[in-house]
Amino acid sequence: MSSMESLAQLEVLCEKLYNSRDSAERAHAESTLKCFSENSDYISQCQYILDNASTPYALMLASTSLVKQVSDRSLSLQLRLDIRNYVMNYLAARGPKLQNFVTISLIQLACRITKFGWFDDDRFREIFKEATDFLALASQDHYLIGLKILNFLVMEMNQANSAMPLTLHRKIATSFKDQFLLQIFQISLTSLHQLKSEVPDELRRVPISLALRCLSFDFVGSPVDESSEEFGTVQLPASWRPLLQDPSTVQIFFDYYKVNDTSVSKEALECLVRLASVRRSLFVEDPARSQFLSHLMSGTREILQTGQGLADHGNYHEFCRLLGRFKVNYQLSELLNVEFYGEWLGLVAEFTTKSLLSWQWASNSVYYLLSLWSRLVTSVPYLKGDTPSLLDETVPKITEGFITSRINSVQASFADNSPDPDNPLENAESLQDQLESLPYLCRFKYESCSLFIINIMEPLLQAYTARSRLPASGDAAELSVIEGQIAWMVHIIAAILKIRQTVGCSQDSQELFDAELAARVLQLINITDTGVHAQRYQEISKQRLDRAILIFVQNFRRSYVGDQAMHASKV
Repeated sequence: MSSMESLAQLEVLCEKLYNSRDSAERAHAESTLKCFSENSDYISQCQYILDNASTPYALMLASTSLVKQVSDRSLSLQLRLDIRNYVMNYLAARGPKLQNFVTISLIQLACRITKFGWFDDDRFREIFKEATDFLALASQDHYLIGLKILNFLVMEMNQANSAMPLTLHRKIATSFKDQFLLQIFQISLTSLHQLKSEVPDELRRVPISLALRCLSFDFVGSPVDESSEEFGTVQLPASWRPLLQDPSTVQIFFDYYKVNDTSVSKEALECLVRLASVRRSLFVEDPARSQFLSHLMSGTREILQTGQGLADHGNYHEFCRLLGRFKVNYQLSELLNVEFYGEWLGLVAEFTTKSLLSWQWASNSVYYLLSLWSRLVTSVPYLKGDTPSLLDETVPKITEGFITSRINSVQASFADNSPDPDNPLENAESLQDQLESLPYLCRFKYESCSLFIINIMEPLLQAYTARSRLPASGDAAELSVIEGQIAWMVHIIAAILKIRQTVGCSQDSQELFDAELAARVLQLINITDTGVHAQRYQEISKQRLDRAILIFVQNFRRSYVGDQAMHASKV
């Protein structure tokens, strides 16, 4: 490319590549321009484009082509160093004037070169110092670029690349973690403190995102399943201990949660979720761990009191995840020792009850709350001391609230009797999530809970029996609702029978309550194939009910009949 005329033609092609709605036109542009990313002879021309092009799409082509070139790992060391130095100088000189997507692409290029050359030459590691130099400049734009460089550097180091052997990736990630990650996290915290005053939203988003990337780093070389929302303990190195014991570290994220920008508040909560998941052994002394826990509980207590930010679904979901982490990482006795435990527990119970009433909006979030309560009640037998756990008063209300919400959900949403893949009665995975914690809650105060279930089940059975004697031309929608409600009750009973434990009462009494609940389902089985019900096998609600009965039979057999049943049972 030797003339501005050919550069203008290239800019037209780039415009078509990124913006054209004509797929054939885009394909032609891509075919014509792919030489820039496949042939190393075009690297110098990419630099020419960056120096002289006037459209952001041409700059984007040059940058993305260079990313692909350096990912090939066949370029000479000197050439890679030259590209690295050129890009960093380019960002310093022209970065503030570039379109954001071009800036991001160039930063990704610098970070990719850095990672792929990490063990080849120490000069690649100078990117950390150069990024901090950006932060030291007076320009707000340069400050933002410096934070973005660190942000994408952490992401690049933490992310495996198909062009790099996994063992090499892990060695580089470990080296980077040991040498720079703590310093970068400290920079994110410093930036968060400095930017608490009135600044553009983007300036707040980048440091909170950087902090989240640091806390989400793969510290032990076993990445979390990306398809899962759950993760285990965050294995922070011991060198991070002083930073976490500083109360301002936790507080800054609670402060940023109060920011009106929901993307900032959600990421602040995500950071808190990870802080709440930090390995227990990081705190050598119990007082330090207790202080850390107290600070987390105090912050969540304030959110529960004010309800600030919880109208946003993303915030709501992350807050439920945060509450769910308390019993995963801390013992019930540690929670009890917090001065305001009683107030906190009451607020969480009230929040859970409201969430259950808002099941349509919070259905995916309630799982974390129920998980918290189930872990609390299963810890009660191991609790030492005389301090009351206060669970006797709160758990039955939550259990009843959940069961009631399931019954109401049928009336509200599923009366049309049409297939719905999102309906838990048709989605085994969703059903498992919703019922996983329930047996532990029910068996905690099993006598009152079983009576509550029976009091719901009996009228439904009576209504279902009465409908079997009526002509098929009756109100089909009403019958579908009844079948849906009974299906939920059968699933709930099946879930309870699947988990056998003795908490709060003897095994004999638990088995007696099991028998009372099972008797209602066995009574139901005698009705489902009689009268008008025998003509409804094609109805969705009837199929849902039949599936629920099959699951009940499987669980009942496993607990009381099969080879693995507890043969000492008197039932």
